Amino acid sequence: MNILLIIVAIIAVILLFTGGFVESLSFLLWVGIVLLVIAVIVWLVRMMTGSRRV
Repeated sequence: MNILLIIVAIIAVILLFTGGFVESLSFLLWVGIVLLVIAVIVWLVRMMTGSRRV
């Protein structure tokens, strides 16, 4: 599950940069922000609950 979280975070960062650099694809900026927020929330929940399953 950690690998999936890392992949989602990387995709979110790539979409953030793509949406920021290309004006016509500005919707990717919002998709990247949403994915990044979801990844951070999942990471925080996993840290708080102490779930260590792989």
